[in-house]
Amino acid sequence: VQLQASGGGLVQPGGSLRLSCAASGLTFRNYNMAWFRQAPGKDREFVARINRSGSSAYYATSVKGRFTTSRDNAKNTLYLYMNSLQPEDTAVYRCAADSTAWGVSVDEILHYYWGQGTLVTVSS
Repeated sequence: VQLQASGGGLVQPGGSLRLSCAASGLTFRNYNMAWFRQAPGKDREFVARINRSGSSAYYATSVKGRFTTSRDNAKNTLYLYMNSLQPEDTAVYRCAADSTAWGVSVDEILHYYWGQGTLVTVSS
């Protein structure tokens, strides 16, 4: 399984970025997908999760209303649209796949396939 995140970079506060996560080695449509981030010196933080069909998603409070995740199952690709970025959004962003039932909370998911991260830096 390979999950390759891309699209990170340097952006000014208030700016926008779109991250992508290209999946291979798994049947993409059979997995829920999620975004996590880890800032320097901090623990990994959940960002967003989207169900297999893309019809439902939920977000961390810290990003709700600013970030949107979506997926294209035909392209085996997950997206994270990030708007109104702030310095506290600076982190390495990683995508993850899970085959758990949708109703299981993020904290209870025992296994993820993890992708390599992409660095997002928000600074003036």
